[in-house]
Amino acid sequence: MNWRWFIGCICVFLAACSTEKGEKVAVLMQEAVVIIKPVMKFGFDLNQFHLVEGEISPGDVLSRVLVPLGVSQGDLEVLINDGREVFDVRKIRPNHKWTTLFETDSAASPSFFVYERSVKDYVVFSLKDSLAVWNGSHPVTYEMQKSTGIIMNSLYQTLDDAGAPTTLALDMNNIFAWTIDFYRLQKGDAFEVLYEQELVDGAATGAQNILAVNFTHKDRERKAYLFKNDSIAAYFDDQGESLRKAFLKAPVKYSRISSKFTGKRFHPVLKRYKSHLGTDYAAPTGTPIFAVGDGVVSKSAYTSGNGNYVKIRHNGTYETQYLHMSKRAAKVGQSVQQGDVIGYVGSTGLATGPHVCFRFWKNGRQIDHLKEDFPPSEPIGANELIKFNEAIVTFDSLMQSTPATNYEVFDSPAL
Repeated sequence: MNWRWFIGCICVFLAACSTEKGEKVAVLMQEAVVIIKPVMKFGFDLNQFHLVEGEISPGDVLSRVLVPLGVSQGDLEVLINDGREVFDVRKIRPNHKWTTLFETDSAASPSFFVYERSVKDYVVFSLKDSLAVWNGSHPVTYEMQKSTGIIMNSLYQTLDDAGAPTTLALDMNNIFAWTIDFYRLQKGDAFEVLYEQELVDGAATGAQNILAVNFTHKDRERKAYLFKNDSIAAYFDDQGESLRKAFLKAPVKYSRISSKFTGKRFHPVLKRYKSHLGTDYAAPTGTPIFAVGDGVVSKSAYTSGNGNYVKIRHNGTYETQYLHMSKRAAKVGQSVQQGDVIGYVGSTGLATGPHVCFRFWKNGRQIDHLKEDFPPSEPIGANELIKFNEAIVTFDSLMQSTPATNYEVFDSPAL
């Protein structure tokens, strides 16, 4: 039953009453209608609609959801074709939520269909006379939080025990990629991390953004602060030096070194001693391999020894090569940036198990990259130093005075 019709009937009835009491009640009922607040979602006041909700099942296509609800196959074809540039319906995935909005609970077909692409983003299909498709996003807020811990087992476990998002382990690894070896953390290492938690409708989305972190490793404290230097957000130490070195320390995340750079190693396939002018990182097949620095792909090929491999020229001094890929994801001549996926771990070529053999050239000669002192990226510019020092004071004050708990919700990221 439509609630507006129901209340309207009551008001008409009360208005017809001649008693003073009836007139007072009628006024009260009119006031009751006024104070009903809109319930906004997907850009609609949900009070105006009857809703039918569900989830995409495995194998579902749009027609399988909407045709049973009264939408014609012809209208669907128009929507799919005309709205392809906005959203390709072939990208609909199982377990994602959908909502249909009927203008009345007795309507023969819905006026709108909403598919939730993620916890933040959705796409709206207008099923009225003017068929249309558009994208939308839920309002996002940010909650600032702090977490501290002393590592007794692993960074991941310490964060989990503290009730903090374990993804912060990967974030800290990325921030200190060139200053801390996260594969060799020690018992007693400690951290304080100030971060913002993304919220949609008051619920955490799983996305965090570290604002500042103090990490103590081997009794040495290292600090990092998020700051926009020339409009580009990056992490800097307390002296304003960039923590983003020219190259990442490893081409894969959460792997282990299975073979180091050496002039003499017994080859497990060839069964003889030969030099191994690279560093092997063991990881499961399919693990993404990242470009360790910006550059241009000079080779992307297959050989019997290297298997699938990619080689990148970074500048006039440095080149890197990535061997034994299961699949290459970069082409010759392609420009890549630090962190771009260029392939996936495999065991092609002369390899006994899944790993990436990472090779590094300096001035045309292969070197052990783990022993190389690479230059940092650009430091804070002189025109930004005053703002940066003010940011350090603010973050340090928050780090010292804020307990390890939620303390503030605000409307946009801090930086």
